[in-house]
Amino acid sequence: MAPKVAEVDGESSTAIRNITYIRDMLGQLRQLAEEEQAELLCYLIEMAYVEAGDRHAALLQGASVQGQRH
Repeated sequence: MAPKVAEVDGESSTAIRNITYIRDMLGQLRQLAEEEQAELLCYLIEMAYVEAGDRHAALLQGASVQGQRH
């Protein structure tokens, strides 16, 4: 499900799109690493995926707070 970016400014919208893209790419990379049975690589990619998810949530929360001010 795509985030609602129409309600946020251009800078926040770009950041949300970028983090969403990074998170999606990490998910695909993890699948490839699993196919190659690269356990350490899977772990590191998963940690980056979690971090991207946390960043995404923080950006959405910030955008939500900013949207409430307007």
